[in-house]
Amino acid sequence: MATHVGAANRSSSGAVTGWTVFAAVLMVFGGFMAILQGISAIAKDEVFVTTTNYVFKFNLTGWGWVHLILGIVVVLAGVALFSGALWARVVGVIIAGLAMIANFLWIPYYPFWALTLIVVDAFVIWALCTGNRDTLSP
Repeated sequence: MATHVGAANRSSSGAVTGWTVFAAVLMVFGGFMAILQGISAIAKDEVFVTTTNYVFKFNLTGWGWVHLILGIVVVLAGVALFSGALWARVVGVIIAGLAMIANFLWIPYYPFWALTLIVVDAFVIWALCTGNRDTLSP
């Protein structure tokens, strides 16, 4: 009976580790998309049209640099998640939260894309928080 319990623990642990890999892949994807978003904004691409009825309004070039730098950090955090370290998961949750805030503030420039990246970041946070619970418990 003990062998069966050990096998069950190993299979559930493998499934949980899959969530961390899922989060890492989403972070690398989301980071690359934020890098492209930043480059487009810095280049003053004609894709972005600012709506006038928002409480907040920021400089498009400044936001381009924010998204470019944040995208690079998100990619690096996503790559670090492949190591499976607990610190990488904590950093991943923090960075994904910052990316969600940045994309929320990006809604006036490109609403559909900002909402898409907010959903990606929400999945990242969810996957990292439901990750390998064996490393979280004493």
